[in-house]
Amino acid sequence: MTATVFLVALCLRPAITAVGPLLPQISVDEHLGEAAQGLLGALPLLAFALVSPQVHRFARRLGTERAVLAALLVLAAGGVVRSYAGDHGLWVGTAVIGCAIAVGNVLVPVIVKRDYAANVSRATGYYTVCITLAAATASALAVPIAGPTSWRFALSVWSLLALLIAVIWLPRTRASATPVATPAAPSGVSVWRQPRAWLITAFMGLQSTTFYMLVTWLPTIEIAGGVSERTAGLHLFLFQGMGIIGGLTIPFLLRHPRHRPLGAVVASLPVLLAIIGLLTAPALAVAWTTIAGLGQGAALVTALTLISLGGRDHAETTRLSGMAQSLGYLLAASGPFLAGLLAERTGAWTASLFLVAGFALLQIAAGAAAARQPGTPQENGAPSQPAGRPKGLR
Repeated sequence: MTATVFLVALCLRPAITAVGPLLPQISVDEHLGEAAQGLLGALPLLAFALVSPQVHRFARRLGTERAVLAALLVLAAGGVVRSYAGDHGLWVGTAVIGCAIAVGNVLVPVIVKRDYAANVSRATGYYTVCITLAAATASALAVPIAGPTSWRFALSVWSLLALLIAVIWLPRTRASATPVATPAAPSGVSVWRQPRAWLITAFMGLQSTTFYMLVTWLPTIEIAGGVSERTAGLHLFLFQGMGIIGGLTIPFLLRHPRHRPLGAVVASLPVLLAIIGLLTAPALAVAWTTIAGLGQGAALVTALTLISLGGRDHAETTRLSGMAQSLGYLLAASGPFLAGLLAERTGAWTASLFLVAGFALLQIAAGAAAARQPGTPQENGAPSQPAGRPKGLR
């Protein structure tokens, strides 16, 4: 039953990554300029930022498993609203989708740490593979599905996946005896006062910023360069699909605290190299897309691993996850909007790519610093009091 947490991960990106390849169609129907399209891409991230700090309260009242079930159901409803509730529904549904995914973003890493405490890095790698595979598939299928139907159906179809996973998840909620997920009070110093928590948050935000800038605009950049919509969607599939390899490989450098700074740099460098390549040799776009994909998958696993290992117990990990994803996604939300605004003002995508490169440089520095910070007593081999398993959790 514990493995069903990886199925939930399949629902955490398709509703977002299916949008990029369809932006040209959406912009025509909804009369959206590049800045408005960037805002549409940033809206789920703004929802992540607003909702993430409140997730631990929601989970404590409802129970972790039940909170995840509620998020899946709201995600399914949001997908329908976004596609079929008119002009305003596009924006309202997108915001609802972001709120629902935020709950999963915060709670799934906590569940992974709880259920796979003996091997957090490897379990996080598997979880990230599920996220990446579903995200890449949604990007690749978006245009082919929209062809004989419409972009509205191509986006709403992912509501069916959320409903299916909700049905599979239901037995876990029935197994929870009481709606208590986390202790009410944090242990030790608040995460908001821990330097390592701020560094983890910075790395989480910067890797999310580079990812969402590329996942939102890479198809549009390629289409502007003469690539077909279908091919651009396949390139976005490649970008995200290569993240599977990066995500499965990087845990080998994250197992021991001494190697984690190197792992963070190795995970972050490919995105910078890829952007330099796109600027200097755009004809080799497939190669640069492949390299960037390896980096984004590795960076996500690194960020989630640092979050999972950064808390001293279940409660602190939940709060750290909420902090990192709240402020991190608030930063990430600026990326797609700023890139679109720069393109609209300059009439080209060069300035936007330079902006991605700047964020990638900061990501390298933040990752190395976050991984170099002293770990928890468990990481360092010191004895510690077991956090215990909260009532109602299995």
